[in-house]
Amino acid sequence: MKTIAFDTSNQPLSAAVFQDGNLLEQFETNSPRNHSEQLLPTIDHLLQNQGWQPQDLNQVIVSQGPGSYTGLRLAVTTAKTLAFTLGLELIGISGLALLAANVLNEDTLIIPMMDARNDNVYAGQYRWQAGELVTVKADQHTSIHDLPLAVGAQAVVYVGEYQKFQDMLKKNVPQAQFAEDNFPHAATMLNVSRTATAIQAPAAVHNFNPKYLRVTQAEADWQALNPNAENHDYVEKIK
Repeated sequence: MKTIAFDTSNQPLSAAVFQDGNLLEQFETNSPRNHSEQLLPTIDHLLQNQGWQPQDLNQVIVSQGPGSYTGLRLAVTTAKTLAFTLGLELIGISGLALLAANVLNEDTLIIPMMDARNDNVYAGQYRWQAGELVTVKADQHTSIHDLPLAVGAQAVVYVGEYQKFQDMLKKNVPQAQFAEDNFPHAATMLNVSRTATAIQAPAAVHNFNPKYLRVTQAEADWQALNPNAENHDYVEKIK
């Protein structure tokens, strides 16, 4: 089984290749350059380093959301194109779960978060159980001020884009700890994907779309002006 995995849900870009469950190579960058200029050359570079052709692949894993609208659309569209044209298995994982996988402590609640602006965040709750990362509370778009309410007195580690909220979280959750590794690593995507459902039927690939967790302001404005219109996803509409 030959697998390509990549994440462009935020500023970092991470991609990796695996064979039979083993990591062969990973590429990462935190450059502010446009991912649309980097993703395909990165995939090509990784494949060439292994002596693979695109048709040698069996599976593609991608971060499906939440995150940057542009980054998610790029990654999901690229993954769908690879899956459909090459007949690959397609697996989507949570970008928040990918961050949570950086915290290996089985004795604590893990809250990965991404800044969603205006004092809002994308956040989820995860925990390790018997070596498997499980969802405690589904990913959501929420106010940063509501986030501490769900923790109580239990041990918790925040990971991801918590830095601008760290003082507030420390004040409201005194027992909180903060992860040092806040970078999404494609090297862990295969492990995170083991609890996800693989799409194998080519026709089903068309129904695979980003999980934004909220609409853009432009979409919200359009929906307000067109309340009776059907709600179609952008990526689905251009397929």
